[in-house]
Amino acid sequence: MDKITINTLFAKKGNEKIVMLTAYDALFARLFDDFVDMILVGGNDETISLSLEAMIYHACAVKKAIKRAYLVVDMPFGSCASVDLALKNAIKVYQKTGCDAIKIEGGAEFAPIISALNKTGISVMSHIGLKPQYSRQMGGFKVQGKTNAQDLFNDAKILENAGAKMLLIEGTLSDVASKITQNTHLPVIGIGSGANTDGQVIVWSDMLGFFENFKPKFVKQFLNGADLVRKSVQEYAKQVRNGQFPSSEHEYKN
Repeated sequence: MDKITINTLFAKKGNEKIVMLTAYDALFARLFDDFVDMILVGGNDETISLSLEAMIYHACAVKKAIKRAYLVVDMPFGSCASVDLALKNAIKVYQKTGCDAIKIEGGAEFAPIISALNKTGISVMSHIGLKPQYSRQMGGFKVQGKTNAQDLFNDAKILENAGAKMLLIEGTLSDVASKITQNTHLPVIGIGSGANTDGQVIVWSDMLGFFENFKPKFVKQFLNGADLVRKSVQEYAKQVRNGQFPSSEHEYKN
């Protein structure tokens, strides 16, 4: 299959839903590549504690494993605090990882940064709505659009005009996300923002049922991964202890 490009994503808007998953290593990225349009290296709660070097490390691993998916790298907390800093860090990510785009959390206040990156040739996915990197400042993870719908509409339009190539809308009332999607030319990816965006993204460990501590309302588990892994490890331990593994078929012999 052909490599997904930004032109592919624009062509899908209004015609075919865009599928996006997170990934952090080559193993899972390779498994996802045949089925998704986009892979996001990010989505780890707040990405506040992650360094730029850590994001680059994971993005490089994912990049080596994929052939067709459009690769987006989440810029960690503080890495785009000013135009100069954003240019320095985004260029580093772009050069070292070979990604297709970076993702920056923030609304209209980031327009000058988006514009500068766009002029440099770096594609940006802007992230509005619930912004995990701002969760401590906002007092937690709160659904957006109840009292700030107009602000979100303004953010989307200003970021589009500044040169953003895509929008990610998180944790926002579905009717607000739907209206934004209908009123922008950009591909809009939703997470916890209803079904009427141009596509969906979900964290892979949530989707596969590996994360058991908390299940957000918007998450659907397509596999009970944690239970399957637990049972497999239990069986492995049992067979090692009783001498059943390794058997003669797993030995090297003359």
